[in-house]
Amino acid sequence: MKKIFSVLFFQSLIVIAFAQSGNSGLSIIPEPVSVVKNSGNFILPNNIIIETNGNKEVNGIASMLSQQLSAPTGYTVSTINKTNPSATIRLVLNSSADKTIGNEGYTLSVTANNISISANKPAGLFYGVQTLLQLFPKEIESKSFLKNINWQAPCVAITDYPRFGWRGLMFDVARHFFTKQQVKDFIDEMVKYKYNLLHFHLTDDEGWRIEIKSFPKLTSVGAWNVKRIGYFDTFSPPTPDEPRDYGGFYTQDDIKELVQYAKERFVNVLPEIDVPGHSLAAIAAYPELSCSGQIHGVGSGEEIKDWTNHVALVDDNLCPANENVYTFLDKVLTEVVQLFPFEYIHMGGDETFKTFWEKSDAVKTLMQKNGLKNMEEVQSYFEKRVEKIVESKGKKFMGWDEILEGGLAPSAIVMSWRGVKGGIEAAKMGHEVVMSPTTFAYLDYMQSDAIIEPHVYESLRLNKAYSFEPVPDGVDAKYIKGGQGNLWSEQLYNTRHMQYMLWPRSLAIAECLWSPKEKKDWDNFTKKTEATFERMDVQQVKYSRAMFDPIFTAKKDANDSLQIELSTEVNGLDIYYSFDNSHPDNFYPKYTSPLSVPQQSVMLKVITYRDGKPIGRQIDMPISELRKRAKLKN
Repeated sequence: MKKIFSVLFFQSLIVIAFAQSGNSGLSIIPEPVSVVKNSGNFILPNNIIIETNGNKEVNGIASMLSQQLSAPTGYTVSTINKTNPSATIRLVLNSSADKTIGNEGYTLSVTANNISISANKPAGLFYGVQTLLQLFPKEIESKSFLKNINWQAPCVAITDYPRFGWRGLMFDVARHFFTKQQVKDFIDEMVKYKYNLLHFHLTDDEGWRIEIKSFPKLTSVGAWNVKRIGYFDTFSPPTPDEPRDYGGFYTQDDIKELVQYAKERFVNVLPEIDVPGHSLAAIAAYPELSCSGQIHGVGSGEEIKDWTNHVALVDDNLCPANENVYTFLDKVLTEVVQLFPFEYIHMGGDETFKTFWEKSDAVKTLMQKNGLKNMEEVQSYFEKRVEKIVESKGKKFMGWDEILEGGLAPSAIVMSWRGVKGGIEAAKMGHEVVMSPTTFAYLDYMQSDAIIEPHVYESLRLNKAYSFEPVPDGVDAKYIKGGQGNLWSEQLYNTRHMQYMLWPRSLAIAECLWSPKEKKDWDNFTKKTEATFERMDVQQVKYSRAMFDPIFTAKKDANDSLQIELSTEVNGLDIYYSFDNSHPDNFYPKYTSPLSVPQQSVMLKVITYRDGKPIGRQIDMPISELRKRAKLKN
């Protein structure tokens, strides 16, 4: 009897350890709040019965789950709307609310006999399904039948709910247009990791992407530019004879379809109409909306701003002194709000270079009439008027953190992108804030060394993204709605590269926004990310393996000679290198301490290995580049 008691006591300690450890021991992203891993496995039967209560939304979830299970397994899946003792998977809406899990949380029980997911709301069941699918073998992600797979899931008890209600990804479809189906695919990918907000950046200098029936030229003119391939912001201006046939737009029916598609997956769609700056596409269609009346086509990636001196080379601003601009925005928003049921409208407000405002007599008159002292107050005047228009449509006004300058509109919600400073300031003023800082959440930035990545002006490594903390010290958390990653598309020419930029950094941000702060664990996250890569391979979704790449740090030593330090983001990797222009492998010197460069050497080649196998990309680094980084003369 004592021996039996000892065994049971030891087993209970194991269960408690799994529940209380910093991670679940499973490859679930984002990490659940609580996981108890029990012994045994659930084996998926040939005839799968999904039980629901007949709720329309729950039946929709069951239908999606049915497709996900039947395609790779070839098994028969049926849904019943009543209690059935032989049900394989039960989707249960709680008859009385479980206050712990809220509106998006769930409990998931996997036993040897069946699976049960319970939630207060259908959204919770949907997120429980996403977790369940991550428990099955990676092949569950296949869209076609696969043989000889052991379709099983470990027995677990999970209680889970999000830390933040706003868990978003921003998708810029203005710089490069993405089709309706590609946007649907984007939604399908993001919801796997419990994102619930699609920030839809619909207008910018390079394209106006939403049909507005009151102003047909917004799409007949504003949706099309000249295709350029290369580095955005360096292209030559289009010549008059070049065809403007690159682009596209969404009809209002397209928008309705996308919004419904997102709703069925418990995603809100936040539209962004970016004004007063970034409005060149609108001005190309209706030049009278600018202060200058300058005639210029839709941007095609040519240089329209001098970023060093903060000067606009082309007028891409709506004119705050023109009453017709407010009439225009009123009509545009009248149509926009009918398409998007979400309570917020994002009105941009970023990077408004005031060069042409400063030259405008109309703006000077506006300033005198309204006692405006500077251009920041002119923009504040504009933003407050736009806020009134938005609120007149029954929506809440949101903008980038520049809307703080010159005085914040009374009820504005601030999206903090220039670091967290703007978000802190807005929160201390009692405004709601969404955190999306460049320092942690800009997904268009390079992911590895600039010598190997498609060039963008900044870098954001995976471990930096994973360190994202949406609630800064000293800020009342009640004002922080959540956060999001932003994917700008200046350099996104196709969906494969779009996916490469999204993943895995969006996995990191998903965990920062859903999981408890204390459950975050970098080493565990990287292991889960590797397992997720295998699932993405099955899905045929592209991702970046930059987390395995070596990191170069170039320094000047005491003798003014170059010293090179090598490191890795992921722990447990070995680094091998060569200076002799040959390609290193694990038979080459292994990095153990800072390197000095042999005389006359021109190239350092580096690669990472783990367990005797290459895992990172080989990087060929010119010594001249390292000397430049160390501020040494070549």
